[in-house]
Amino acid sequence: MTILVTGATGLVGTRLLPRLVASGVTCRALVRGGKLATDEVTTIDGDLLDPASLDAAVEGVTAVIHLAAVLRTPDASLIHRVNLEGTNNLIMAVRAGAPNARVIMASTGLVYDPGTSRPAREHDACHPATPYPASKVAAEASLMASGLDWTIQRFGFVYGDGDGHLAALLGLAERFDWHPAMALSLIHHRDIAAAVALALAGGMAGRIVNIVDEAPMTLFELCEIAGHPVAASASPLANPWSGRLDGELARSLGFRPSVRTVRQAQEEGIL
Repeated sequence: MTILVTGATGLVGTRLLPRLVASGVTCRALVRGGKLATDEVTTIDGDLLDPASLDAAVEGVTAVIHLAAVLRTPDASLIHRVNLEGTNNLIMAVRAGAPNARVIMASTGLVYDPGTSRPAREHDACHPATPYPASKVAAEASLMASGLDWTIQRFGFVYGDGDGHLAALLGLAERFDWHPAMALSLIHHRDIAAAVALALAGGMAGRIVNIVDEAPMTLFELCEIAGHPVAASASPLANPWSGRLDGELARSLGFRPSVRTVRQAQEEGIL
């Protein structure tokens, strides 16, 4: 099996790629203007916004793990171009050069409408107003209509392996005015690798699947664990379900998170 990974130098990619290599998978990484610091992965110099550079990247691959995305930037145009146009370019390249390849795309739980009355499920409405999730919804639609063998994984809040993401929560809470009692569904990098492995084996083919652990945790608790406490509040929480994703579909398909809670990750020293 030969896999192309986009976004290999990002938050998820840098932690997923070594696990793929350790599992015995032959990996290629699409990298802009450089090489990865490993001889175990073939690097392809290319860019999602340069369609011609994708031909060599997809040639002969068995699967594509599409992680590349732009999110935390005020440049809405860049978000749209990379996340949607870049995905469309990748789809066209795969259709031309590896039409039988399985394409697994990383998406986000941020796509769901905020007024949910329970944890968000995969068939729920998605009409996001902000650029990043809006671009992901559009990219999902392109992939589903591509005629390729596809899987879309909507991750909860990703953390672990020293990525610093939990430590960033305080800044995100202040920026978006999140209530400290708001709970987030999360997923550790170790379990992203497990979910991707299941998808590579065909266990999620043709599906959108939420990928989360077993215990949503409040912003207040997460910030305390990260060592950056958020201000406490007893004011009412507008919607107790916002930020929570339903993981039952993934469970029914055989996914079992090995890092079931953030507390477990803390005890194991893998935050």
